[in-house]
Amino acid sequence: MPQASSPIGVFDSGVGGLSVLRALLAAMPHERFVYLADSANAPYGERGDAFVAARTHAITEYLCQQHHIKALVVACNTATAAAIHEVRSSHPELPLVGLEPAVKPALAVTKTGHVGVIGTRGTLTSAKFGKLMASLADQAHFVVQPCDGLAHAIERSVALPAAAPDSPVHATETGALCERYVQAMGSFGTGPGQMDTLVLGCTHYIFVAHELRALVGPDVQFIETGEPVARQTRRLLEAAGLLALPPSEQPTSPEGPESVQLLTTGPVAMMQAAAQRWLNLPARLCQSVSVP
Repeated sequence: MPQASSPIGVFDSGVGGLSVLRALLAAMPHERFVYLADSANAPYGERGDAFVAARTHAITEYLCQQHHIKALVVACNTATAAAIHEVRSSHPELPLVGLEPAVKPALAVTKTGHVGVIGTRGTLTSAKFGKLMASLADQAHFVVQPCDGLAHAIERSVALPAAAPDSPVHATETGALCERYVQAMGSFGTGPGQMDTLVLGCTHYIFVAHELRALVGPDVQFIETGEPVARQTRRLLEAAGLLALPPSEQPTSPEGPESVQLLTTGPVAMMQAAAQRWLNLPARLCQSVSVP
C-alpha cells in the first residue's frame, strides 16, 4: 500500500508536463516526484484516442508497479480526455488528477466575454472537451483553435539556443506557429468584441508564453492549469492522509536529488535540456526508460 513517503507520479506525452511539475514542486516542496515523459510517442494530440488510452494505461501500470506511486497526475490534456475515466475505473484506490483546458476559470476573469482557447487537435476535438464547451456555450463567446505541430515544435526547441529577446516572433519555428494560430483566431485586446483571455489548453504552451504575449499584447490574461492541478493534488493527498511530512517530522528527508526523478522513453538529452532550462534541475536526475 502507498505510504506518505511514496512518490507522486506525473506523466505527459513529452516535456510539456514539466510546467505542471514546476507548480507541484512549488505547492508541495516536501514531496517526492517521478515524472515520465513518453517522448518516444509524442505528441499525443495528433494520435488517435485508442493509442493514447493504451499508452496511458501502460504508463500508469509502470509507475504503480515500478515506483509504487501514491497518486497520479495525468499532466496531459489529451491523455485526460482519452483515458482518465478508464484509469479511474481500473485504479479506484489511486488519487488521480487530470487536466482539461481551464475554460471555467477563464469565465471568471474575462471582462469582454470573448475567450480564446488553444490546444492540440486531440484535446479540442474530444468528446470530453465538446461536452465541457456545450455546458458553457451561453456564458461567453469562445474561439477554439487547434495548434497542429506546436507542442512538437516546443519539444524540439529545448535543444536549441534561446532566441534573442529582441528577435521577431516568427524568427523561430515555435514563434512562427504561434503567429499563424493567433492571427487565425481574430482580435485580442480589451475592447468590445475582442478576446481578453487566452486559455493555454496544452501543458507545453506556457513555455512559449513570451511569443504569445508579443502577439496578443500586454493586457490579455493567460489561463493555464499548473497551479489549480497542484492545489487539487494537495487536497486529495490530505484527504487520503498521504501528504508527506515536513523534513523535521520524518525519519529520513526526501530533500535533495532523490526527491525528483525525471524519466523519458525518448532521447535523454531532450529531457536533460528541458529540466535545466525550465526547472533549473540537474541533468543527473534524468534517465531513459522503456515502457512497453
